[in-house]
Amino acid sequence: MMRASRSRGCSMDDGSSMDSQSVVIRFAGDSGDGVQLMGTQFVAAAALAGNDFATFPDFPAEIRAPAGTTFGVSAYQIHLGARPITTAGDAPHVLVAFNPAALKVNLPLLADGALIVLNIDSFTSRNLAKAGYEKDPRQSGVLDGYQIIEVDITKHTLEATAAYGLSKSDAGRCKNFWALGLVQWMFNRDSSAIESWINGKFAKDATTRDANLAALRAGHAYGETAELTAALPHVATDTAQFPPGEYRGVRGGEALALGLAAAGELADRAVVFCSYPITPASPLLHQLARYGELGVGVFQAEDEIAAVCAAIGASYGGAIGVTSSSGPGIALKTEAIGLAINAELPLVVVNSQRGGPSTGLPTKTEQSDLYLAVYGRNADAPVPVLAARSPSDCFEVAIEAVRIALRHMTPVILLTDGYLANAAEPWRLPNMDEIPRITVNKPAERKPGQDVSAVIFDRDPETLGRPWVSPGMPNLMYRIGGIEKDIRTGNISYDAQNHQAMTDMRAAKVAAVAKFIPLQKVEVGPERGSIAVVGWGSTYGAIYQAVRAIPAKERVSHIHLRHLSPLPSNLGDLLAGFDRILVPEMNMGQLATLLRDKLGVETIQFNKVTGQPFMINELVQKIRSLLTAKPAVRAVRGERA
Repeated sequence: MMRASRSRGCSMDDGSSMDSQSVVIRFAGDSGDGVQLMGTQFVAAAALAGNDFATFPDFPAEIRAPAGTTFGVSAYQIHLGARPITTAGDAPHVLVAFNPAALKVNLPLLADGALIVLNIDSFTSRNLAKAGYEKDPRQSGVLDGYQIIEVDITKHTLEATAAYGLSKSDAGRCKNFWALGLVQWMFNRDSSAIESWINGKFAKDATTRDANLAALRAGHAYGETAELTAALPHVATDTAQFPPGEYRGVRGGEALALGLAAAGELADRAVVFCSYPITPASPLLHQLARYGELGVGVFQAEDEIAAVCAAIGASYGGAIGVTSSSGPGIALKTEAIGLAINAELPLVVVNSQRGGPSTGLPTKTEQSDLYLAVYGRNADAPVPVLAARSPSDCFEVAIEAVRIALRHMTPVILLTDGYLANAAEPWRLPNMDEIPRITVNKPAERKPGQDVSAVIFDRDPETLGRPWVSPGMPNLMYRIGGIEKDIRTGNISYDAQNHQAMTDMRAAKVAAVAKFIPLQKVEVGPERGSIAVVGWGSTYGAIYQAVRAIPAKERVSHIHLRHLSPLPSNLGDLLAGFDRILVPEMNMGQLATLLRDKLGVETIQFNKVTGQPFMINELVQKIRSLLTAKPAVRAVRGERA
């Protein structure tokens, strides 16, 4: 059955209006309803159909909250279409809600006039109460203005799978595939790829395999019935135009793992990844565990400190040591990172940021740790800091992080976040032959009678990186540790002037990275203008689309930073060409502080810490408000989104 009403839309190119160019779909239900699996399989079909896409998995923080409560709602959002897609979209046009809690949590996010598919089997008085509804929303009027499709998804799933002898509980778990079949019909998608996946996934369990296939086909057939074709529209999306090449969908965690493995190939060194499970960093551990044939070793330590120390040991032994965590775990690794700085050993530290201090918001995204990465160590202990901007960009940034670590013999912090780790987008497979090799600092040949320290600590004058000497290299035994060392010999030294020289050298080493990184470019807009919108990390997609939505005559530009410490050498001059600088961040103003500290630049802060990414529309509104404001607005700080 369907309740129809007028549909109101927006014409902005942000995924807020549904047309043949783009559409935003959101699946939502309990964490055990298979919503994430449903989303990933729908995306696979969209990719084969030639759509550009971006995704946003939205997990509950609880491992398993009470069923039917708002705390346990899991969601998966997909923005797909023909136009360039860089975000998961602002407001969904289609919502598939498996229970009242999923409806309640996601209803405020929807576009006006959105199409809502409800699993009405779950709309019992008990489930309505669990979700906090005093009255059934289907009768209360809160759904007026939306297109409502009420379907007995659970009932139809049980009927479709009745022949396979499953228990009611097991059969009910197939409802995600029944709903997926219905959505596949809505978007006129071929389901053969999903069927192939089911056949492979459940190859050893014929009953579960056949039941899921039956549910998928039954959902698709339901959409074809005469009753529903008049009520539930087909939604057409045009094929995107991609540059020639071979593509695959990739999540940020996958791209990061592939980038680290590729860096090992480019440097001709083994990669040893040492980690301790933590949300949302764990997918990197899971992915790299599959790459043993690529020369990647994986070690799951008993805690965060053991993990980073093991990675340092790997680097001391001549492998590329990598460790990973989220903010709380990075805090625990801090002393050991200082050890790698003092010992001048390469180390890549991946920080998959999440919301809040302590355990905070484990499954929600936030740009929470820029201060921690740039400033968060005892003493004067700088390290290079990079940030990935999109799921596919994680591949390139991983290689860049390894390149810097090996060139300058220093730890490097690579920032991603929960959104990037789990979001997906199309990725053009690179030609490895076109990526420059990673040079390893080899020790010079030791001359007869020459002191070993002259070789070990013969730092390159441009990079200040010392040779990478590992145990077993003939005649190159040397002392290494965390106590301050003589700048020339490596022996323990408490000399005041030597400590000054070592501190200066460590700072100069990080500053030298700027000689080797590209000059900062403008992503969108002119190099001089009225407003520069400056971002870093996963805000890229939203800022990119927001600036594109502003007329060119307004002279608004988008500048996005990959290298955060040191900053690109031309960044100060570039920013000086704009009247005002707007810095949107998913924190309380950490990049704004960094720009003021390093460049003396005053910015207009636009901060958001809701655990959700920026929406394009809120950025557009902020930019437009600045365009009509007086120039004095540049001094404003700390405004929230």
